[in-house]
Amino acid sequence: MKLNTRLRSSGQVVVILVIVLVLLGIGYWWLNSTKQEMAKEGKGFANEIVQKIVVQHDVNFFGSHLSPQARMNLPVSVQQEFMNDIVQMGASVGAIDLQGQIEFESQFFEPHGAFHARINYPARYADFDVSISHPVGRWQIDSIAFVKQSQQFGPGPASPSAPAASLSPSAPPASSPAPASSAAPAGSAAPGGSAPPGG
Repeated sequence: MKLNTRLRSSGQVVVILVIVLVLLGIGYWWLNSTKQEMAKEGKGFANEIVQKIVVQHDVNFFGSHLSPQARMNLPVSVQQEFMNDIVQMGASVGAIDLQGQIEFESQFFEPHGAFHARINYPARYADFDVSISHPVGRWQIDSIAFVKQSQQFGPGPASPSAPAASLSPSAPPASSPAPASSAAPAGSAAPGGSAPPGG
């Protein structure tokens, strides 16, 4: 009887351990699936930011997706000024390649990410940076920057200066008054005027 009791209790322990392992496996699978889904959502949100703010200039989307701290750092007037800087650049050229990734605290929690893109425009480019996070309920913008650069693309915009540089060879005609120094022979008429003494 004692042996049967021990076997029964040990069997119950094994069953409990199996159940615990199964639950742990299910929990890990759920956490990992949630992590992958959140990473996908985060990248999608970052791309949406680029489309809504850089391409479509949607100031309402901009303001409504700022984090509480970012909203304090960027009041409505600053948001409008930020958007005006983007609008003044005109339409972007080519596809926008957004680089970055989503990271997690303790491997599974508090997803956040930093993304960067170089936006090409007809005359120059701009660097776009945005940091996002998902504390509770939804994704939000923690910080954002749009830095215009002075570099120009291709020789096109600089070509008008080439004709200006070619104006220097035509300068010698301006120095053509030098032959006017040959007017000195006209001064040689003075000897002709000395003919009277000969008379």
